[in-house]
Amino acid sequence: MLKIVIGVLAAAALLTASGCGKSKAEKQKEAAAAQSGRGTITCEGSATSAKTGLPADFPQPDAVTYVKAQQKGPTNVVDGYSTESLEGMYIEYKDRFKEAGYTVEFSELEKDRGDSEVAYKAKNGTSGIVALRGGSACANGNVSVHITNRPGD
Repeated sequence: MLKIVIGVLAAAALLTASGCGKSKAEKQKEAAAAQSGRGTITCEGSATSAKTGLPADFPQPDAVTYVKAQQKGPTNVVDGYSTESLEGMYIEYKDRFKEAGYTVEFSELEKDRGDSEVAYKAKNGTSGIVALRGGSACANGNVSVHITNRPGD
């Protein structure tokens, strides 16, 4: 008899646990949280006429279109997209920063994940990061460009 009771309790526990899966909304929330800190994804749009707040000598590759520029506290945030490949943009930003006399403080290209970052320090003391997202981030084949620029110390 005791074996039957234990068996029934174990079966009930298994059924209860299997029904405790995450809802679609919970899964979407977790996916969004995993993307947080990676910047806004912008794959298309019209060029903005707003001032970007980036240093005057900040490189803007020909393939890049800035769509939105805003100030969030002391940080300037610029979002746009590129028609160039992820790897092409990664190399171009690194090269153009060096040509402009900037220091590249960190750079990373993760082709398998479809993302890249290039952190810089400008001659005027400001610093920031260019976050690039390609691959599945933009269904149209473009690369998302998210730039943050902060004042120096």
